[in-house]
Amino acid sequence: MFNDIGPLELVALVVLAVLVFGPDKLPKMIQDVTRTIRKIREFSETAKADIREELGPEFKDFEFEDLNPKTFLRKQLDNDELGLKEIRNGFDLKKEMAEVTDAVHNRESESASSGSAGSTVDMTKKPEKSGPEERPPFDADAT
Repeated sequence: MFNDIGPLELVALVVLAVLVFGPDKLPKMIQDVTRTIRKIREFSETAKADIREELGPEFKDFEFEDLNPKTFLRKQLDNDELGLKEIRNGFDLKKEMAEVTDAVHNRESESASSGSAGSTVDMTKKPEKSGPEERPPFDADAT
């Protein structure tokens, strides 16, 4: 619950609590807070049980954590029914990026030369040729 609180922050919170509530009221406040947290947990557990009961037996494996989009996607991507692991393992990002870089710099990559000769795309930007008296285009909206 408090995974991101370090020891220095914890000490600062304890000192602040002693200063705000005083040493004589602090134990009662801690008991009240723990009692409230316990009641909230019990309420959420009974609400989950009621929802599972209302959903019926076909949703007995339903987990509320699956409603989190990150958890849902991670669970679906780890599921190998779709064959996504084969696709993910067959994709070589470094090779793809090297081919794109070679195409941009007008170099011929190894796979393009061995695969299909003459199918490279020239992606370099070439300056437009304009006449000596021809003015560059003016865009009133851009200024």
